[in-house]
Order: sequence, then C-alpha cells, then structure tokens
Amino acid sequence: MITRRSFIINTSMAATAVLALPSLAFTMNKKEVGLQLYTLRNEISKDVKTTLEKVAAAGFTTVEMYGFSIKEQFWGLSAIELKKVLDANNLKAVSGHYNLGSFLYDGNTAELIAAIEAAKVLKSEFLTIPWIDEPFRKNIEDYKKIASRLNEAAKMCQKAGLKLAYHNHDFEFQKHDGMTGYEILLQETDKDLVFFELDLYWVVRSGNDPIKLFEANQDRFKMWHVKDMDKINPALNTEIGSGSIDFKTIFKEAKHSGMKHFFVEQENNYGGNSFKSIQTSFDFISKNLI
Repeated sequence: MITRRSFIINTSMAATAVLALPSLAFTMNKKEVGLQLYTLRNEISKDVKTTLEKVAAAGFTTVEMYGFSIKEQFWGLSAIELKKVLDANNLKAVSGHYNLGSFLYDGNTAELIAAIEAAKVLKSEFLTIPWIDEPFRKNIEDYKKIASRLNEAAKMCQKAGLKLAYHNHDFEFQKHDGMTGYEILLQETDKDLVFFELDLYWVVRSGNDPIKLFEANQDRFKMWHVKDMDKINPALNTEIGSGSIDFKTIFKEAKHSGMKHFFVEQENNYGGNSFKSIQTSFDFISKNLI
C-alpha cells in the first residue's frame, strides 16, 4: 500500500535524481528527432512525396522546411498540398527557414506576410530566419538594424500565433569594434519575442563554445541544428557521432539552452548516399543522446 508518506519520499527521491542528472530530465521529455530538409535538397526538389516517406521511415518525426517563395511555394507544392503529404507520413513541420525577401534590409513585408501564412497552414511553431546577406552585416549599426527588423517581424509572428527565431552561421561571431554580431543580436532583440536556433557546427567552427552561450543566455536557444564536423577536414560535415563535436556533453546542457526542438542537418560529405547518412545520424542520436 502506498501511503502519503511513502509517496512523498519516493517523489522526493525521483526529483533529486533528476536534479542530479540534468540529462535524465532531457531524456524523459525530448524524444523527437528532427531533420532540416535542406539536408535532402537534391532529392526533395525532384520528388517531395518519396523523400518525405523515406524521412519518416528513418525514424524522424519532425522536420524543418526551407526553400519557400511566393512564386514557387514549396518545390511547386502549395502549403496546403505539402501539409497533406506531411500528415500522411506523421511528420510535423515545427519550424521553417524563410528568407523573407528584402525585409531585413528595406522593411518590405510582402515575403514576410506570405511566409507567415505558409507557416500557419503547416501549423509550425517557429518561423526561422536563416541568413543575412553579406553587404548588410558589415558593422555594429548593420546588426542593430537587423535586430530592429527581427523585433518587428517577431511582433507580426506573435499576432499570427507563431514565434520568430534566428539561425546562425559563423560570420555572426566576427567582432566589430570589440563586439560580435551575435552579441548585438542577442542584446538588441526582445528576449520574450525573438529566439535563436543555434547551429552547433557553426558555433564550434567559429571557435566558440555552445555551453558558454547557454550559460550566458539561458532559455534563448529554443532550437538547435545538430551537424557534425569531419575530423580530417573541418569544412565538411559528417554523420552525427562520426565527427569531432562532443554532442554528448552539449546535450547534457539542453535544459540551460531552453531547447525544445533539434534538427539533424548535413550540408555535404554524404559518402554517396544521403538517405543512408540521415539514418546513421538518427541511429546515433536515438541510442546515445536522447
């Protein structure tokens, strides 16, 4: 018989165990493995249906979109048509990369409005900005302008029931008068509205430590790109667990990051078979990281 006293004792012991092992709390709550579909850009541009079927067969349950435009939509499919294919494979598009046309530079909202509508149809949680064109990120004032635009877009997303995120490469970690572009984006954006998708590969490639970023900016990195670095040539990617990035240590700090979703991404170095590559990455993550 479970008495009130024994229930309290057992509950307290369980809570202590979770506190002692932060990775355990993550393992108990985070079971979904996502894929950034840019990984399969050569395949999905030719056959959306078959590609998504293979993504689901590999074990992935969430995906992150890319490639949307007002004219082409998603590889020739409307958001409504794409949602049907995703649903048929039990896949959720929790985020998408949207370039937003010239919005970040001149404030033109046409592409942003279209992206918001597409993300709503897909029932996404995040609308993610993947890139800043080189001419518009040369100094501190440029980054402050971008941060202001991010705040503006985030308010529009919030009204539509979405969250805005920003995805990094390595250029954001270059210094401008003693500050990095990334520091400016973190400081100048509304922490309650603008979130960040941390590309772990690019952080490490830039010479920075993801865990130090978590500690300094707790709860802002709602998503990660999990992309490994080739041991011989750091400019190349490889399957998760085959490269030089210590994902086991990073995943133990997921709670400090605030991470809700993560996506495998591999931009190159597939060894000839991209579907085999994503399966290898999925298997390593499911067995060793979550």
